[in-house]
Amino acid sequence: MSLESSSTRRSFLATTATAGAFGFASSVSAGAPVSNRTAIRPFRYEAPEAALADLRRRVAATRWPAAETVADDSQGVQLATTQALARYWAAEHDWRKCEARVNALPNFMTEIDGLDIHFIHARSRHQDALPVIITHGWPGSIIEQLKVIGPLTDPEAHGGTAADAFHVVIPSLPGYGFSAKPTKPGWNPVTIARAWATLMQRLGYTRFVAQGGDWGNAVSEVMALQEPPGLLGIHTNMAATVPPDVSKALDFKEGPPAGLTPEERGAWDQLDDFYRNGLGYANEMSLRPQTLYGIVDSPVGLAGWILDHDIRSLRMISRVFDGKTEGLTRDDVLDNITLYWLTNSAISSAQLYWDTAHNLPPGGFFDVRGVKLPVAVSAFPDEIYTPPRSWSERAYAKLIHYKRLDRGGHFAAWEQPAIFTEELRTAFRPLRTN
Repeated sequence: MSLESSSTRRSFLATTATAGAFGFASSVSAGAPVSNRTAIRPFRYEAPEAALADLRRRVAATRWPAAETVADDSQGVQLATTQALARYWAAEHDWRKCEARVNALPNFMTEIDGLDIHFIHARSRHQDALPVIITHGWPGSIIEQLKVIGPLTDPEAHGGTAADAFHVVIPSLPGYGFSAKPTKPGWNPVTIARAWATLMQRLGYTRFVAQGGDWGNAVSEVMALQEPPGLLGIHTNMAATVPPDVSKALDFKEGPPAGLTPEERGAWDQLDDFYRNGLGYANEMSLRPQTLYGIVDSPVGLAGWILDHDIRSLRMISRVFDGKTEGLTRDDVLDNITLYWLTNSAISSAQLYWDTAHNLPPGGFFDVRGVKLPVAVSAFPDEIYTPPRSWSERAYAKLIHYKRLDRGGHFAAWEQPAIFTEELRTAFRPLRTN
């Protein structure tokens, strides 16, 4: 996810501290009184069998384009990758297994600021566990975090100690997955951050931490700027640390500023490549999300759109469908895409880009925001860019943890759950006694 381009990246935020799908089931009907809808209501989801049959039919009936005219992925998701995905999706992928995993967790719904927000709330058996709210991004979902819930809530069963335990809250962003779709503008990182603070208060947590990557980082950093009561600090796996001179040079397609260290030059090269070659999806969703009817009508169209997020993720997923063993499996990838399909979230999720670009003050997605609360940074090598320690130390006044990892990319919790879990345990230890 990124809003970074010469035409759109100045439209995110600089100082933001002030600024229904079918098949759903819940314990409160759509017409329930407002006083009931703001309560915490149990939630589960069962996709109608007809919806799954229709999905398979649409995948099988895909009208395929001609193959790319080059031998690499410079023109986008390659035909062979997409056809391999479609074959597996139509014949072998089993959504019911994913659905059972989700429904085995404590799922809830509550109305915040007029919108139904879905969330997983997995409490540890250790009553003094540290509450954490973890926010996904685009093109992710709650599917990204399923692998880390057990290790975080039950550390003793996963190589940790009772002192490492977390109570875990994982919301679905507005317009994503099981959360309701906004019917008017206004849902962006500023309002989402406030909603998440309301959610944690509603759950009775007076002390908590926040975590996120992609949009989840934006929401977590903005929440830290807002400093709601009880927020102790944040952890990010996609930090916003880009200095102003680097940001300006990227905006105007200039060369790198003088004096960059080798580590900083590596981050520059990653960002420069992404701004030049990887922003098609972000530009379209920032400017004209409603035009994307094709990814609502075609499952394979949706899959192609989701796969083409960043080049390192795309290449990893391409290897997965070529039979290689990677951090994600074919089922992982298709569980997430199928959730988007069944909940009809393609355009409603894209509207977050438009709402952010049109309704917040200027600022780049990776620009330093001036967070004063404690911040922990996990720098993964295959992220859109790997934030250097030097930039992180300048960006965050209270940097309590920084580690450069040797593997992992944009979907850190999903790809490398053991590494991600250990990073959260280490990062937040200093805050447990505050």
